[in-house]
Amino acid sequence: MAARVDHLVTSGTFSLDGGTWDVDNNVWIVGDDTEAVVIDAPHDAAAIKAALGTRTLRAVLCTHAHDDHVGAAPALAAATGATVLLHPDDLPLWQLTHPDEAPDGELADGQTITVAGTDLRVLHTPGHAPGAVCLYAPGLSTVFTGDTLFKGGPGATGRSFSDFPAIIDSIRDRLLTLPPDTVVRTGHGDSTTIGAEAPHLAEWIERGH
Repeated sequence: MAARVDHLVTSGTFSLDGGTWDVDNNVWIVGDDTEAVVIDAPHDAAAIKAALGTRTLRAVLCTHAHDDHVGAAPALAAATGATVLLHPDDLPLWQLTHPDEAPDGELADGQTITVAGTDLRVLHTPGHAPGAVCLYAPGLSTVFTGDTLFKGGPGATGRSFSDFPAIIDSIRDRLLTLPPDTVVRTGHGDSTTIGAEAPHLAEWIERGH
């Protein structure tokens, strides 16, 4: 059976730099009826585990380490036996949420993770966070962008550990080079496509200055 993408939304809060905000987060499950990976584990490990059903969870792939993306990752891993993988440049952010436990392994630029016969290629896309990654599945014509690229523009860069020029470089060099029909599945909100977002690059750059 070919891999598919399942979608779950969990709700909670995001806290950084002394502020806290209510947020809804997308959780993406990639796999078949037997095995899967989860892209980001926010807020509610039990809800994510329920969405997995009887499938074996191979890994929790963290697009970055803001608390609203990794808050439930250790609990989900403990409940399923999965490993938690994070780019090492985001360890300082991870430690703000989970100071007493580390991820199980690392995500590296160019790494390929295979689940249910489908390859997910790791693209290091710093900017929103130093260790932010996107996960490109060419066989599914999909890229999972976390908070790097949304419908309508780049992720936020106004808080600690973020950098606007870096996120623009990441989007221009790593994402807008993907096929235009690639579906962009984001960390929050609606999906879009590379082709829909590409024409707005100059506008985003202007807006950021």
